[in-house]
Amino acid sequence: MGYGIITASFLLFSAVVLTVKVFLYSPISPDILELPPAVSCYIPNNDLQASIKLGEGILKEPEDVCVDEKGILYTGTGDGWIKRLLTNGTWENWKKINDGHALLGLKFTRAGDLIVCDTEEGLIKVSEDGEVTALATQMNGSNIRFANDVVEAPDGSLYFSISSTKFGLHNWISDLLEGKPYGQLLKYDPSTKETSLVLDGLWFANGVTISSDQEFLVVCETWKFRCLKYWLKEEMRGKVDIFIDNLPGMPDNIKLAPDGSFWIAILQLTSSRLNFVHSAKVIKLLLALVPDPALLGQITTDRSATALNVGSDGRRIIKRLDDPTGKVVSAVASVLEFDGNLYLGSLKNDYIGKVLLATAV
Repeated sequence: MGYGIITASFLLFSAVVLTVKVFLYSPISPDILELPPAVSCYIPNNDLQASIKLGEGILKEPEDVCVDEKGILYTGTGDGWIKRLLTNGTWENWKKINDGHALLGLKFTRAGDLIVCDTEEGLIKVSEDGEVTALATQMNGSNIRFANDVVEAPDGSLYFSISSTKFGLHNWISDLLEGKPYGQLLKYDPSTKETSLVLDGLWFANGVTISSDQEFLVVCETWKFRCLKYWLKEEMRGKVDIFIDNLPGMPDNIKLAPDGSFWIAILQLTSSRLNFVHSAKVIKLLLALVPDPALLGQITTDRSATALNVGSDGRRIIKRLDDPTGKVVSAVASVLEFDGNLYLGSLKNDYIGKVLLATAV
């Protein structure tokens, strides 16, 4: 009898201690994130399995891809390098930006400078001769962190996304668990060298691009399965509309295609596991105590890869390309169309995928 009382007391004490730990020491203060209903009208295909692997084994987490006017392909890596694929087919370690910060979005300006999103340092410029200059590293006295993607506007301003003002790249899962809009869209003015807030309260701001007529900017809200339209033309400047929503997954990067349409990389985070995670705050609090955020990220995501081609007005999906099992390319984060090919970046691969567009559709 005494043993039973001791056991029960111990279990009760343990439950109390666990409860206190969960509610007082969890690194997040979660809300329930309402996920859009699953889209069932899209049938996955194997088109991306026709991809070949560029730079396999020498590229660490090449998230984004861009091409200069000479046709040289560039990518930023998870260990702080800008590497490029020369037109003769050889890879070059072009420029070391930092000692291990992940590099995400990168774009060339009309002046020929490469603008890079450093997840720890903000917005960085690399000139044609390789000179590195910090551009937007602070705003209102606070350091800029988790810069994700960037685009140049017609007036030379640089618009760039901040995915989360609370959590960093390697703890992105905590932002998803907390379920609050910590994302931002910022603007860097090269003439004044000042950074200003354009949009606040975004749900994990991600890819950024500008329409071919340069009338509006599109920014992806990953946790909301949608992309927003921010108007740039004078009579509508500052107005925000939904560009496309209820996507068949969570949008990562978005890029303008040569014909004026858009390519969106889709992450598959729509599984029943994710719906379970967002079913109760206590589940989120418990999961946030998992010591390895990367492990938790693997639990809530899968390896599939999806690239969507969306019309210039956002009203229709023109093409969908998949690798549903991640057999060749997995978790595609960016899709660049250049010279009849698609180039596919990913934070889970050690190579860039390349697929001939004509054979993929």
